[in-house]
Amino acid sequence: MSEKIALSKELKDKIERQRQNALSIRMKKNVDGVKYIDSQGGFLVKDKKFDDSEKTVIDGFDEDWNPEPIECTECSKEFLTSYLATHFGYKVCDSCRDEKDKHSLITKSDAKAEYLLKDCDFDLREPPLKFISKKNPHKTSYGEMKLYLLPQVEARALEVHGSLEKIEQLHQERTEKRQIAKNKKYTKDLKKLRMSVRSSLFNKTSGPEHQHDFGDEVYDEEDDSYSRTCKTCDFVDKYEKM
Repeated sequence: MSEKIALSKELKDKIERQRQNALSIRMKKNVDGVKYIDSQGGFLVKDKKFDDSEKTVIDGFDEDWNPEPIECTECSKEFLTSYLATHFGYKVCDSCRDEKDKHSLITKSDAKAEYLLKDCDFDLREPPLKFISKKNPHKTSYGEMKLYLLPQVEARALEVHGSLEKIEQLHQERTEKRQIAKNKKYTKDLKKLRMSVRSSLFNKTSGPEHQHDFGDEVYDEEDDSYSRTCKTCDFVDKYEKM
């Protein structure tokens, strides 16, 4: 028979402490989600294959998440995120962002007027232009403004019209049409005023008892007006037909 090894009291106490500690860990393992294995030495150790206790999770993304680097179209340097990339999908880093000029924002109404775009050019053409919404600082009772990125609006305008020269030409044509319409209205209003004054002056000099007896209506093609003459006092009533 083999001889029994006599254990000292100190060693016995140490083994007992390790056994109690292993039992305590075994009881706890289903709470903290860590799996342990028997070390065959009187105590348990963590199983590294199942140990997730050291992984950090922040805002739904864990530490193993690595966003794809983006190359800035201005400086060619790589970056992970920026204001323009986040809100407009525009690949420019925050260091190169020129918010007062090159990368400024423009309201939808101003963009439509300046670049002669329609609502469908913003919303229905692919891809739809991205925008941010902000309250109107001048008219708080109005709805929120849609703000678009200027270079993206300019690119869409070129897509619609073909060139900046074409946009300028369309602006010029619209200006000329508005001026022509304005001149026509002014001429008609002036003719109407003249005929009204002429009729008023004649009525004052001819007396209230006189009743005009007009002859046939005559059309003046050059002046685009009609007239008729009183048979008794030779008063000419000149007018336009609307």
